[in-house]
Amino acid sequence: MIKRSLTLSLCILALTFSAFASPVPDKALMQKIWDAWATLNPSNAAHFYAKGDHTFFDIAPLKYASWDEYQKGSTALEAGYKAATFTVNDDAQIHNAGEIVWGTAIVKYDMTEKSGKHAMGDFRWTVIWQKEDRKWLIVHEHVSAPLQ
Repeated sequence: MIKRSLTLSLCILALTFSAFASPVPDKALMQKIWDAWATLNPSNAAHFYAKGDHTFFDIAPLKYASWDEYQKGSTALEAGYKAATFTVNDDAQIHNAGEIVWGTAIVKYDMTEKSGKHAMGDFRWTVIWQKEDRKWLIVHEHVSAPLQ
């Protein structure tokens, strides 16, 4: 009886702690990140990114050295658009290395400038998450477009 109670207690404890563990990033998370960017308000994507000194490469400009720089630059860039949709393709891959997870995908974009000009195409996306305070945060990102 004592052995059974101890086993049951350990199982309940393990389930309790697993409820607080953040799941490993997956394609659904990747899409949520791009859905946040599609609002054209970078502050909606902020909770996915680590704060502090981290390098993010974007279409323009070339490089940001922190989330604060990235958010400021993206706000200025996205101010010229009135609509955007981004779709993570089925080629998305996730690679788990314990406290670091990296992902790659092609992301389809459909964007409309405030002037009415419409653009569609593909981005390449590489993203690296690191677990901080039991939450997966992006510590490096590289977004690029193929040369036309």
